Amino acid sequence: MNKEELKDHISKEIERLEKQVAQYKELTKPISPENAIGRVSRMDAINNKSVLENALRKAEERLYKLKEITDKIDGDNFGICRKCHQKIPLQRVMLRPESGLCVSCAS
Repeated sequence: MNKEELKDHISKEIERLEKQVAQYKELTKPISPENAIGRVSRMDAINNKSVLENALRKAEERLYKLKEITDKIDGDNFGICRKCHQKIPLQRVMLRPESGLCVSCAS
């Protein structure tokens, strides 16, 4: 896989995450107190909201990192582990392009 294919892969992942973030934002809107739902249902809704807010934070963080890494793909150090300075396997780069560490160093 060349850098252009990797850029395309990252671009598609950014697009997917942007849609996911928008969905999470819609689902995490405040629960209106005038909605006539029972106490247990309201507690479930509040619990679900906190789970979705956590998913939203993680998606936004990954989206930010992916956007940041798109500027670095053409650099000489892209795909090189920051810690051991060995080449990061392509499979790892495809799964986590924002990671600057190989699997061994990330553990």
